[in-house]
Parts: sequence; structure tokens; C-alpha cells
Amino acid sequence: MLRTTVSSKLIVLRTMSYLIRIVIFLLCAVLAQIGAKAYCASTSKPWYDELESEWGGQFKTTGTVSWPDDESYLQPAGTDMFYDGSLDFRLKYKVFFANRGYFETHYEAVAFGGDTWRKKKELEQTYPHLFENGILFGGQLNDDDRLMDLTKTISETNNTIIYHRLDRLVLTLLPKWGTVRMGRQALTWGNGLLFNPMDLFNPFAPTDIERDYKVGDDMAVVNLPMKTTGDLQMLYVPRRNPIDNNLESDQSSLAGKLHVAVGTTEFDVMTAKHYKDFVVGLGSRGYLMEAAWRLDTTYTFLEDTSNRDGFFSLVANIDYSWVWWGKNFYGLVEYFFNGLGSDQYSEALTDPAIYERIARGELFTLGRTYLGGEIQVELHPLFNFYLTVINNLGDPSGIIQPRIIWDMIENVQLTCGANIYYGGIDTEYGGFKTSQTDFLIKHPDNAFIWLTYFF
Repeated sequence: MLRTTVSSKLIVLRTMSYLIRIVIFLLCAVLAQIGAKAYCASTSKPWYDELESEWGGQFKTTGTVSWPDDESYLQPAGTDMFYDGSLDFRLKYKVFFANRGYFETHYEAVAFGGDTWRKKKELEQTYPHLFENGILFGGQLNDDDRLMDLTKTISETNNTIIYHRLDRLVLTLLPKWGTVRMGRQALTWGNGLLFNPMDLFNPFAPTDIERDYKVGDDMAVVNLPMKTTGDLQMLYVPRRNPIDNNLESDQSSLAGKLHVAVGTTEFDVMTAKHYKDFVVGLGSRGYLMEAAWRLDTTYTFLEDTSNRDGFFSLVANIDYSWVWWGKNFYGLVEYFFNGLGSDQYSEALTDPAIYERIARGELFTLGRTYLGGEIQVELHPLFNFYLTVINNLGDPSGIIQPRIIWDMIENVQLTCGANIYYGGIDTEYGGFKTSQTDFLIKHPDNAFIWLTYFF
């Protein structure tokens, strides 16, 4: 009897999830049809006479030198200096359908190789569990869980990998009542500048200093303006189970966010069904004299086998611009609380709620409380210095990221910098041991140089 009841519930839940997906896709199709009819009725010219298009893109070459710790997990493969390089080509195309919408696509081709890739291949054979959750090198970019498989590997050896993909493939309709976007695209929610717990869909890592483009996801987004008070944004992200390639509601996301403004203060209210969990969030931003402040908090209702009902996350920041000695300065300070975190890092890596979020690029830290900051100095209109520091308050340990960005000539930019980790043994950034090995889990210090050509 119990099995019959559970089976019935599963059938009902699956049926409801399929009905929800069908309704959303039908809604998007109807909205697209309404937009197309409105466009055809608004002009007597042939549709192809109204088309306008634009091209663009960039080409980036990168070089990196790393210094692994002698006691790190890289020890079996050698801890001499690592030399790595990469090439990244992105081609962008956008076609406009008068003022009724546009279609956008980004093609990306990437080649990466060097000591890091070679050492990873060697270590995977001996210690495969080190790479299961992507906390070390991160997983290879793929579309295993996305609706459309738009990523293909051209060549992969023990020294290099070459792949290409479509990172954007999205149709945007602009009816009078709002905006409809369907396809591979990027979306950012939340007010965090380094950490962003409200951004559930492919957020940047707090240590990412290259934030030109987020990785695209396949989704449908509808934005409904509410005259002068704000707007309502709804989205659906269908995902596949990487094991059997089937679309599943437990792998997908369905969310909505209401944005309203009251005077100079703005508020966000979010609710989402994200994978198996329900997430609610509240955000706000405003001004304190000449500084801008932001505050986001979320609560996740966990639907796993752990003994926790859920957890809070919070981010609060303030930033300010000023002039000293005839130079433009910018600074920010940000506090982050991770209610899922723990000071037992080795045990945290075996916690399903943690490593699942690390594996899907949603969580990037193991501890609970962090304080970060950044300062920018415009030494010349074409030459800027940046310094970012992220500190785990519970250890303490952290990362220091100095860098310069120089616009050398028109359309050519040079970036040089470093990632320097600090902290003692048994700290998050200083290194800690896992229960499976005696090696330290610690990212190597590195220095990098990027040269980017925009066209």
C-alpha cells in the first residue's frame, strides 16, 4: 500500500511538472505569434527590407605561470612551475526586425593547453575523486544538462583541448506590453558585486576578474513593465539529467522576480523552484549620501537527505567614487554570509548539498563568513590599476588579486595580474587535507597576461 501511494504521488508530481513546461512553452509560442502578427500589421514593406544587422567580436590570447605548493594535491605530478596558454575567439551577430525585436548569436572557439591540462590528465587516473565536484580545476565546459547541445570538442589530447560552441542563440520580441526572450542567453539577478546568492543561473565566481560574458543558458524570459512602479520578470530554464539526457523538473528552474522602486530605494522579491529546492529572496538597494548600498538575502528550502531544513545566505555591500591627487578612485566593501558553509572543509566536500552546488557552478566557497573589497585607481584614462581582496573571516585566509588594464591602442587591451592565496594550514585558501589523501587542497599562486583585440 505504501509503495502504491508513493508511486501515485510521483506520477502526479511528474504529470504536473510536464503540464507546467507545456503551458510555459505554449505561452511563449503565443506571445511570439502575437508579436509577429503585430509586426506584420504595422508595416506594408516586405519583411526583408526592414532588417538591419551588426557584427562584432573579440580575439584574446592568454598566458599564465603558476607556482603549486610542494605539499598540494599536484605533488604526484610534480610541483615545478606550470606554463599554460589559451586562445579565445568570439564572433557576435545581431539582426534587428525594425523596432519589433532582434535575433542575437555568439560563436566561440577556444583552444587551451599547457602544464595544468597535462597534470590534470595524469592526476585523474590516480585520484579521480579529486575532480568529481569541480572544486579544483573546474569541469570542462559542456552542454550535458542544457536543453540544446551547442558545444562540440574539436580535438582533445593529453596536452591540449580545442572546442567551439554557440554561447548565445536568442530571439527577443518587443511587443508594447513587455519583452520576450527565448533561447540561449545570460541573465543576472541580485545586487552582489563579488558574491551574489540571488543569482542562481550561472553566476560569476567571486574570484572572476574577467566578467565580459556569462556562460549562456537555454531559457525563456518574459519581462512585464509595471508603468512607473517597476517590473515583473519570469523565467523558465529547462535542463536535462546528464545521466539519461531526459528533461526533468528536478533539474530545471522556474522563477519570478518583482522589482519595485519607492523613492530612491529599490526592492526585489524573488521566488524560485530551482532544481529540487524552493528558494525565496529579498533584495534592496539605495543611497547613503554619495555612496550606493545593496543588500540581498535568500532562504533555500532543502529537499535532500540531510538533517537541515534549509539555509540562509546574505550579501551586503557599499561602494563609492572619489577624487584624490587629481586621480579618479573607486572602492567597494562587501560582506557575505553562507549559511550552508562549515569550518570543517574536508567534511564539507562530502556534503551533497555543497558539492552539488559547486559542481553546477552555483557555490564557490566552503566557509560561512567573508569580507571582500576592491579599489580601482585611474592612473590615466587608458591605464587603470585594480586590487581585489577576499578574506574568509573564520580562518582567516583569502586571496589577493592585483592587476592593471591598459588600453594600448584603439581596440587593443592588455591585462596583467596575479592571484595570490594566503592562510595557514587547515584554512580554506591556505590549504587543507581531505580524508582520502594526505595532500593539501590548495590552489596554486599564479600570474597572467591577456591581450585582447576587439572588432
